[in-house]
Amino acid sequence: MAVIEWKKQDMVAIVSMCNAANRMNKIFAQDFNRCLDQVEADAQVKSMILTALDEKNFSQGVDVEWIGEKLAINQRQDVIDFMYEMNNVFKRLLLFPVPVIAAINGHAFGNGAILSCACDFRFMRKDKGFFCFPEVDLGIPFLPGMIALVRRAVPEHMFNHMLLSGQRITAVDLERANVLVKACENQEDMMKETMGFAAGFDKKRGIFRELKKRVHKDVLQIMDEQDPEFIDVLNLFVTEE
Repeated sequence: MAVIEWKKQDMVAIVSMCNAANRMNKIFAQDFNRCLDQVEADAQVKSMILTALDEKNFSQGVDVEWIGEKLAINQRQDVIDFMYEMNNVFKRLLLFPVPVIAAINGHAFGNGAILSCACDFRFMRKDKGFFCFPEVDLGIPFLPGMIALVRRAVPEHMFNHMLLSGQRITAVDLERANVLVKACENQEDMMKETMGFAAGFDKKRGIFRELKKRVHKDVLQIMDEQDPEFIDVLNLFVTEE
């Protein structure tokens, strides 16, 4: 069963994560890239919405249990492959040739929050869900590319506080900081607003791709040049007191 699925409504592709908490592992990343291949191949698509089907969660981030199990049986390459595959998801969203809009339907924690930051625009419902970077409590430092990616979407003062405190932030707080286009009343309102916003785009793909390539050049360079230093040796956790 796919963990990512999509459908087309008029000229809008609606990509849905459909694996409950939507924790990210190698299968998740591979399925995400497969789905992006399909959406990109459909020339009729003019914009893309990324959301989730779970009632509570957009995405709870990295599947730490899966990583732990792989490391316990010395299948390190699976973890390395996942990290690069997930970075490829982020890169593809940054360069996707149509606008990508996150409809954050519930909790967006860790890599789930980062995933929304890789999108061009964000909407979120007010009545359910928090936006959070819990890595400081889990002992998982951000990769350099993740830091650069989040900084493009979240103001520095807010990111610094969230990164060091692990505090859960509401949709209202995010809207006030212009992280969101809009904090919506509920799920129905969020999807209505997001669909209306997405339907307003009807541009050529070439200009979108080139604009994004230039705007995100520094982020992509950091991901390519600095992240391998930590991924290749699986320097992913801090365990000392």
